[in-house]
Amino acid sequence: RQVPKEEMKRKSNKYRVKPPPDLQSKFELQQEAKKVAEIEAAQKHKGREEDVEVEKPDHDPLYGLRVHAWVLVLSGKKEVPETFFINPFTGNSHSTMDEHFLGIESVWNHRNYWVNMQDCWNGCKDLLFDLGDTIRWEIMLSGSNKPLQLLPDAEEEKELSDKEMYDMVSDPNDEEDDTSFDMPPSWVAPIQISPREFETHCSQGRKVILYKKAKLEKWAPYWNGNGLVKRLTVYADLDCTEVVEVREWFKNREDMLDMREVNKQTQLTTDYFSPGHLLGLKAHTYMSLEPETEHIMEFYNEVRVDGLQKRVENANEMTEYFVGQDDFLHIRHIEFGKRGQKTHLAGTRTDVNSRPIVQIKECFHRNPEKPADEDVAERIFLITDETIQLTYHLKDKYITASKKDFFKAAERDRKGNEIIMTPEMCITYQAGSSEKDKKLLHLYKLLQELTVEEKQLKQQVRQSEAEVLNILKIRENEETNIKLSASIYNTERNEKRRQQYEAVKNTMEEELRDQGEQDLDYLAPFLIQIGHREKMTKGQALRVRDDCLTDFKHRLIDKANIIQARLEKAVEELQKKDQWFQENQNQLSAEEEDEFLACCSETKFHIQILALRLKREKQTAPQKYLALEEKLRRDPRLAEHLGHT
Repeated sequence: RQVPKEEMKRKSNKYRVKPPPDLQSKFELQQEAKKVAEIEAAQKHKGREEDVEVEKPDHDPLYGLRVHAWVLVLSGKKEVPETFFINPFTGNSHSTMDEHFLGIESVWNHRNYWVNMQDCWNGCKDLLFDLGDTIRWEIMLSGSNKPLQLLPDAEEEKELSDKEMYDMVSDPNDEEDDTSFDMPPSWVAPIQISPREFETHCSQGRKVILYKKAKLEKWAPYWNGNGLVKRLTVYADLDCTEVVEVREWFKNREDMLDMREVNKQTQLTTDYFSPGHLLGLKAHTYMSLEPETEHIMEFYNEVRVDGLQKRVENANEMTEYFVGQDDFLHIRHIEFGKRGQKTHLAGTRTDVNSRPIVQIKECFHRNPEKPADEDVAERIFLITDETIQLTYHLKDKYITASKKDFFKAAERDRKGNEIIMTPEMCITYQAGSSEKDKKLLHLYKLLQELTVEEKQLKQQVRQSEAEVLNILKIRENEETNIKLSASIYNTERNEKRRQQYEAVKNTMEEELRDQGEQDLDYLAPFLIQIGHREKMTKGQALRVRDDCLTDFKHRLIDKANIIQARLEKAVEELQKKDQWFQENQNQLSAEEEDEFLACCSETKFHIQILALRLKREKQTAPQKYLALEEKLRRDPRLAEHLGHT
C-alpha cells in the first residue's frame, strides 16, 4: 500500500528541527527602511532639480529686442473700465500689468503716430497711457490741435465724453481735407501667388519646428502620398534620441483616417477616423493587424443597425458595448477556449476552425415597464457546463436580487423518449419570498426560449468574429493601397472632374463657334460671284440658294467625317494598346500596369466623347440644314424670288 505524498509530508514535518528564533529588532529594520526611503527620495528630488537646471534655456541675446504688434484698447470710451491689450492672433485680452510685456516703442492708429518716451525698465506696469501728454508720448504728425490730457485724478472726477476721447487720439480739423500727410504709394508690386504655391504653405512644402523634447513637422496637403500633413514626435530626453510618442494627422484620405497615435513604450497604435468610414469605424487601437490579437474598435453607433459602440477583443475573450438597444442590452462578453480542447464547438460544420465558445454573458439596463423581479439584469450561458444563469434587477429596498439557474439536459434519452422537466433542472431564488416557484410549465417555456436565444447568440458571436476579420482585412488593404480624395472643384487633382470640365468647355466652344457661324453673312461668298447686285433675277437667286445649301451640306459632311476619323483612330490606338498588354502582361510591374490602366481609361473617355459628338452631329445636321433653308427663304435679298418655291 502506497502512502499518499501529503501524508508523508505531514509526518516528515513532525520531526523537523525548528529554526532558531529571530532576535533582530523589527523596529530597527523599520527605521533602516525608512532611512533608505528618505535617502532615495532626496536623491530623486536632487535629480529632478538637476534636470530642471539642465533644461533651462540658454541666455537669449535677443531678449527684449523682438518687436510684436498688439492691439491697445484705451479706457474711458464706450464704458471701458481700464486699458488692456488684445492679442490679434488669438483674440485673448491681457492686462497692461502682464509681466510678459517688456515695453512699448510706439502706438498708432489710422490718423496719427505716438512714440513712447517713458522708461520701460519695469515692463508696462508703470506706463501711463495718456496720449495727450506730449512729455510721455511724442506725437509724430504735427499740424493738429494739442490733444486733451488724461490725468488719473480727472478720470475719477469726470468721465470724458466720446467726442473728447475721439479728439484726444485723432485730428480734430475735420472741416478741411486731411492733406497734411499723405502716405507714398507702395514700391512693392502686388504679390502674385498661384493656387499651387498657396497650398504649398512654404518654399519646400515642409516645415520643421523644434521644441523642448518635441519636434513638430508640417507638410502641405497632397505633398505626401499617404495624406500626412502634420507629425508631432515627443522625446524622453533633451537630445531627442529616445522617442516616447508619435502623433500624425492626415487629410484627404479616402479611408477617412484623421489621426494616428503611436506609443513607443507600449507599442500600441490608435487610429482615429472621421465620420464616413466604410465600416463606421471611429477609433482602432492595436499592436498588430493580425487576427486574434488585442484590438479595441470604436464605432459611430448612429450609423450601425445593431447600435454597437465599442468592441474589445483578444485571443481569449471579446467584449461588445451597445447603445440604444430595444432590449436594453449594453454589454456582451464572450470567453473562448483553446483550440483542440474537448469543448463544445458552436455553430455549424464551418466553425470547426473557430475558437470554441466557453461562456456568453449579457448585461441589460433596467426596463421600467417590467417589474424588477421579471426584468433580467444579467444572463450567463455556460456553454461547456450546459448551464444558464439569470440574475434579475434589484427591487426597491432590497439588497439581494432574484436568480434562476437552469441545468440543460438532453432532449431525449437513449431509448428516444422525451425527457420531462423536473424541479432539479432549475434552482430558483425569489427575493422577498420563501416559496419556490412550482410552475414547471412556465420554467420549461422559459428554458426553451433561452435555448433558442443561445443558438442565436452563437451565430451572432461568429458574425462578430467574421466582422473583425473583415475589418482587419480592409484596414490592411487601405494601408497598403492608400488613396487620396480630391474635391470636385479641384480640377487640377480630380482627373475625372478635369476631363468632364474640358469636355464641357469644348462643347461650349463648339456651340459658340456654331453660333458665330450663324451670325455671319452666309450669302456674302456667293453674292460676290454675281457682283453684289441689288436686283437679282429668279435664276440668280435660285443659283445663290443652291450654292449656299450645297456648301453648307458639304461642311456638315466634312465635320462628321473628321469626327469619324478621330473616333476610328482612337479605337485603333486602344486596340493596339490592348494587344500590347496581352503580349507583355506577365512582364509588367505593378506601376506599369496601373499606368496602362490609367491610359486606357483616358482613351476610353476620349472615345466616349467623340462618339457622343458624332451622334449629336448626325442628329442635328438635318435640323441645321432645314433651318438654313428656312432662313434663306426669309432673307430679304432672296425672299422676292423664293417666297413661293
